[in-house]
Amino acid sequence: MMLPDTLDRAMTNVRQWRALARAYGVDAFDTTALLTHALKCNRAWLIAHDNDPLTHEQHATIEGLMRERAAGTPVAYLVGEREFYGMTIRVTPAVLIPRPETELLVDFALKRLPRPAAGRRVLDLCTGSGCVAAAIAAERPAAWVFASDVSEAAAAVARGNALRMELNVDVRVGDLFAPWGSDQFDVIVANPPYIAAADEHLQQGDLRFEPRIALTDSADGLQIIQRIVQGAPQHLAAGGWIAIEHGYDQAAAVRELLAQRGFDKIASERDLAGIERISVGRWASGN
Repeated sequence: MMLPDTLDRAMTNVRQWRALARAYGVDAFDTTALLTHALKCNRAWLIAHDNDPLTHEQHATIEGLMRERAAGTPVAYLVGEREFYGMTIRVTPAVLIPRPETELLVDFALKRLPRPAAGRRVLDLCTGSGCVAAAIAAERPAAWVFASDVSEAAAAVARGNALRMELNVDVRVGDLFAPWGSDQFDVIVANPPYIAAADEHLQQGDLRFEPRIALTDSADGLQIIQRIVQGAPQHLAAGGWIAIEHGYDQAAAVRELLAQRGFDKIASERDLAGIERISVGRWASGN
């Protein structure tokens, strides 16, 4: 449902806005996020002051946010941030919204980077907001973390997140491995566009608002994954590892691509929903 064209200006406190948002399909979690953002407060303040009158300016700000959310705009874009791996990652419509399942890439990289990881090199392809690179850099500050994205706008967001958190991440613009010349890395992680162009999910939920270039390869969802797998050995040190996020039904296909290219120790790891969400492999010396 959409909010009405005109709203009663007597709707001037938090309690009344909660009721109106619920009536128009904005759930309680989203409503709290929008209210705390609009009022520049925390959840505790909302509870303690839910009867306090709002100013006309506050009312107008909340009204605008609620209208956009009722129309489907993702909360992350409305508030400009999303939590990822215990960090606050800033986002814009130029990047994907970080999702919990992508934290598997971070977990995998950290397992392959024993502390202090000094001198170890990590590359995050299709970095988007830079959430994966930022999380790795925060957990392994002695490592060298690199990230790239074909989108200049996305790279700017990733660079901004790293700078804001004072993290050592080298972010470059370019197609996959292009910005890295002959550089080699100990770990490569990637969350590439993997949704097939014909997948109906692209027309549902938050995906309708996210950058299409970051969601789909405009083909079967495996084209960019295949390019990553083919190019990775030239950029992996002997014994280096790769981990690629993919769709719920792509694990077997990605494992086959890794096997065909000569990787070993191939496996897939499941997310909290039990879905095989990332597939990994090692590039052994002499392959």
